[in-house]
Amino acid sequence: MVLSLDTPLDMHLHLRDGEMLEIVAPLSAETFSGALVMPNLVPPVTTAQMVRDYRERIAKAQGAHRFVPYMTLFFRSDYTPEFLEEVRDEILAIKLYPAGITTNSEGGVSGFDLEELAPVLGVMSDLGIPLCVHGETNGFVMDREAEFIPIYERLAQAFPDLKIVMEHITTKEAVAALDRYENLYATITLHHLYITLDDVAGGLLQPHLFCKPIAKRPEDRTALLNVALGAHPKVMFGSDSAPHPREAKEAPGCAAGVFTAPLALQGLAQLFDRHGALANLQAFVSDNARRIYGITPPDKEVVLEKSPWLVPEIYEGTVVPMFAGQSLEWRVVSAK
Repeated sequence: MVLSLDTPLDMHLHLRDGEMLEIVAPLSAETFSGALVMPNLVPPVTTAQMVRDYRERIAKAQGAHRFVPYMTLFFRSDYTPEFLEEVRDEILAIKLYPAGITTNSEGGVSGFDLEELAPVLGVMSDLGIPLCVHGETNGFVMDREAEFIPIYERLAQAFPDLKIVMEHITTKEAVAALDRYENLYATITLHHLYITLDDVAGGLLQPHLFCKPIAKRPEDRTALLNVALGAHPKVMFGSDSAPHPREAKEAPGCAAGVFTAPLALQGLAQLFDRHGALANLQAFVSDNARRIYGITPPDKEVVLEKSPWLVPEIYEGTVVPMFAGQSLEWRVVSAK
């Protein structure tokens, strides 16, 4: 069996910087036509020049692959209208992080005072700049996303013309919110379609499956599967592939992030095939994102075949992927 995907996109990707960027950028650029690149570097990407410089470093690292890094800014409440107008053509979206909630987010938003956020959000709405949100509170870890839903609702109601993307959703509550507000959209990761918290910590701890937001309950995974496999028009693939060196994962204070970029399409093909939904994978991995964001990425045809593929144990002696050393049922045979 052969599957052809037209212009696959990853709408939530961490490429990091420096040596890690050199390792992981080619792995995404090989099989994806483009990706929405997260801005939580150290320091975070907050100026037009930082956007341009980071894009240039990505372009150098990705090599000859046909791939567009769609850039983002790290949200700040003191951006001026003039600055946002200047940077509009340099970025696709602005990413909002609650302060300290995930990797390199210490400079994020605290309190979510709409009066404080409104000036920037209003200009973003007027300029058509989407808002991408890591939607978690600092409450009990299993409840953080569900507790954040009222904040999404306040934002959606206050700014009805602002596209708001709930990033890497993990709960049935987030799925339900999708259809309550016209301007709410969502990305879903590969790993949250496969795992629950039991896979992370039900037996021996699996550090390479530890991520934020943390994997949830079986009923939450079922809700995610229903909208992803059903090609819900407001849902798109975003890997949240988040590489860390092996020593940072297999350590006390384990870094949060699952590295899936080089096996994402193979894992999705396996999952959709097992559920008899291969016909809907194109919408989930490309068509919905192109429509939601209004983008025209470079053409790329990725062909997969149903034959076993062994996931490498580690990449460049540094980054351990999800499914390391395991066999997936689909492999990529060409990407051009």
